[in-house]
Amino acid sequence: MEIPLFLLNTVLHSGGRLELRVFETRYLDMVKERMRANAPFGVCMLARGEEVASPAGLAAEPHRVGTLATIADWEMPQLGILHLVTHGGQRFRVLETRLQADGLMRASVELLPDPPVTPIPADFARLVPMLRALIEALEAAPPKPHRFYDAAWVADRWAELLPLPLATRQQLLELDDGVARLQAIYRFLEES
Repeated sequence: MEIPLFLLNTVLHSGGRLELRVFETRYLDMVKERMRANAPFGVCMLARGEEVASPAGLAAEPHRVGTLATIADWEMPQLGILHLVTHGGQRFRVLETRLQADGLMRASVELLPDPPVTPIPADFARLVPMLRALIEALEAAPPKPHRFYDAAWVADRWAELLPLPLATRQQLLELDDGVARLQAIYRFLEES
């Protein structure tokens, strides 16, 4: 599968919500094409480089695991600036990248299987009502369905809400085991 990549200083988790402000021509063109095709694009956290195109033409480098993003809503409050609401889909692994002449990066990717739905272990059960209360208080809640019974989903929502270092959020994204993600979240909360 080949997809265009949006390289950011953030991590999009499966089942999450990410708002984007798009103004660079390469990304405006990419969004237009993806909307026409009703197709997702990839969101990858930057391993090296900058979000905005470098005047020296140096290519940014993505982390090797990212998330498919579908456009859920958009508006153009002023000419040349597009506000998007995207929802996180399936994770993928970047196999190979190529840079187009306009600076947009495209990647050959393999889709990663979703972690199996795993019940919340009893040791972490108290994280669920706290998360439920936080999500209910959010103005921009994650897209439904909410899966408070699934360890991976619960861990991903905590990863979005907590002030975790970006490197930690990326490591959580790369973990295939939902309970392992939840254990890492629990450790972070205990140490805070």
